[in-house]
Amino acid sequence: MSRKARMFNKKASDPKNRPDLVLNHLELQAGNIVADIGSGGGYFSLRFAEALGKDGVVFAVDTNPGFLEFIKENAREKGLDNVKTVLTSEDSLSLPENVDLVFMRNVCHHIPNRTAYFGELKNFLKEGGHIAILEYRKANHFTFHGLFGHYIPKEEILTEMTQAGFQLEKDLDFLPEQSFTIFSIKLPKKRPDYTRSHI
Repeated sequence: MSRKARMFNKKASDPKNRPDLVLNHLELQAGNIVADIGSGGGYFSLRFAEALGKDGVVFAVDTNPGFLEFIKENAREKGLDNVKTVLTSEDSLSLPENVDLVFMRNVCHHIPNRTAYFGELKNFLKEGGHIAILEYRKANHFTFHGLFGHYIPKEEILTEMTQAGFQLEKDLDFLPEQSFTIFSIKLPKKRPDYTRSHI
């Protein structure tokens, strides 16, 4: 299991996948709370933990207990005590209700009924929070994600997130294999206040 986790981390950290630029666009602040859903080997979970400082918290969320144990061990080795692991299933989630950022990298294609799942995420975001989605684009059949259908067209993600009550904040196009979109909760339009006199 640790071999697979290391493989995930090697790919996530590959310079061609621009991990430093991904982090820059997330605009994390010290003390933030981040949920890394589908954390895999934990490369980004640990990068987040370092960026957030001792007052921040990272929830590494995965369906695989072996991956979560690997993340715990790595966090201990690095002296990071602000990483908490959460074992979850593909269709349920339990998090605190004050998350600043939900980060999902190459995980959405595993989730059934994504629109409902995205809608559920609103319950965990604090006001002004964001959801960042990195997802494989459609590729030729000679790549792993192309062969096994492990991708979602960006337009589909935009549609599903809009239906779930989110609005697009950033649409970034610097990754070689993935789309990268950041969303916030769509606020209702303010109605004119007709109670005030305009005379």
